[in-house]
Amino acid sequence: MNTPRTNVRQHILDTAKPIILGKGFSVVGLNEVLSAAAVPKGSFYHYFKSKELFGEALLESYFSDYLEYLDKLLNNQALPAAERLMSYWRGWLESQASCDMQGKCLAVKLGGEVSDLSEAMRLALHQGTDQIIDRLAVCIDAAMADGSLSGKIDAHHTAQTLYEMWLGATLLSKMRRDRSAMDGAMLATLSLLNLAK
Repeated sequence: MNTPRTNVRQHILDTAKPIILGKGFSVVGLNEVLSAAAVPKGSFYHYFKSKELFGEALLESYFSDYLEYLDKLLNNQALPAAERLMSYWRGWLESQASCDMQGKCLAVKLGGEVSDLSEAMRLALHQGTDQIIDRLAVCIDAAMADGSLSGKIDAHHTAQTLYEMWLGATLLSKMRRDRSAMDGAMLATLSLLNLAK
């Protein structure tokens, strides 16, 4: 059950996410977030004891929502598991290649920026990405079981390799300002999963 306290806390996090996706964590001041959220500064410290703890909460909230989305997508029993898996990568390519900040990946945006600045935020990123990889591995195992993937595939190793490749490709796409690295990741994904025609 949501109480007024959790609603205000979540409102601050929801308001901050697109701002930080656009500018980064270090550059955004608390006043900008609080002004956009229409929350007084004193209230912020009631919910978050520091900017670092606010960043940790932001990442935990992001991964909670992301994992909920991933669970719905990867557990859709109406589709073969390989199709569910490929839907994830197609969705990644579309969302990360678009100009819509709401769909951008907070792990990509903050991974390099905060990992050396905050141990708490680094751990939130590490734990969140590990949970994504675990879910991808389960889906790969399901695809092997339902026959939609063939060959010998180490599910966890492949899930980790694919996630790392897509994370790197997304960073390269940001640097190049084109989607060529993600298009390459899609081709490599099809090859690694033995789906290349």
